[in-house]
Amino acid sequence: MATWADGLFAVTGDRRAHEFANQPVRGLASDGRGGALAIVGQHSLLRRAPGGEWSTVATSEFELSCCMVVRDTVYVGTDNARMLRLSAGSSALGPIDGFDNIVGRDSWFAGSAIVNGKRLGPPLGIRSVAANSNGSILFANVHVGGIPRSNDGGKTWHPNIDINRDVHEVRAHPANPEIIVAAAAAGLCISRDSGATWAIEQEGLHAPYCSAVAFSGDDILFSAAKDHFAAEGRIYRRPLKPDGSLVAVDGGMPTWTNGIVDTGCIAANGSSVAVADRGGNVYGSDDVGRTWSCRSTGLPAPSGVLIC
Repeated sequence: MATWADGLFAVTGDRRAHEFANQPVRGLASDGRGGALAIVGQHSLLRRAPGGEWSTVATSEFELSCCMVVRDTVYVGTDNARMLRLSAGSSALGPIDGFDNIVGRDSWFAGSAIVNGKRLGPPLGIRSVAANSNGSILFANVHVGGIPRSNDGGKTWHPNIDINRDVHEVRAHPANPEIIVAAAAAGLCISRDSGATWAIEQEGLHAPYCSAVAFSGDDILFSAAKDHFAAEGRIYRRPLKPDGSLVAVDGGMPTWTNGIVDTGCIAANGSSVAVADRGGNVYGSDDVGRTWSCRSTGLPAPSGVLIC
């Protein structure tokens, strides 16, 4: 589990290792080889080997926000809404110029708010990235700017979904290249044609503001709350089949989480699932989310969670 201000915690059974103490860590992603990628200190992209050893992959002048590996290429989003690319054999993150020329880019805006006279929330930036299961289509979740997608390896990008849906995370199904989902302020967004069109669902939710989403078995797991600053949230599931309903998750998952479960804070790998709430509680399941137990408590506010 990565945290916004105090490094990363590697939880294995009853053991908990603290790495990069007092540093911001975000953008956790699989490296495709059993390890993890992470953004440390805003400007460095690092790789954690399965044995726990860290190495620097690349650094950048930009403030990095999220990343993913597609075949032999690493794609990285930034906090000023740019996309970068690290090609195989390279040690330099290069800008993807096509992303800067998307139609409608001038209508994007920062998803922050004024609370008690102070501006809170993130800048205009890339909040999450994804690629469909065969790597042919890339998605970049701009907050707030929709989900631009690319069909040519990032050379050109095209606007996708109404930006006012306020998307917080995009995920692609690990096996079906046509299924893409997104958590948005408008509800759960589902595409069954590789992101060409979207259906938005919210019936059955206590509130429509969704922040995190992941696939687990034959279900979509996602979080919902009243807003970004809510004191509590809830985890829901929806079957992948077209006629599924949105229902609250039980089986040991608390009815209400301690604060919201934000972008990147639901992770799945095989039958294992993890959820981290803003209060620093980590819940785990070993049966695709049917039963849950609390795996760790008292951690700093998370920026993401990953199962390796």
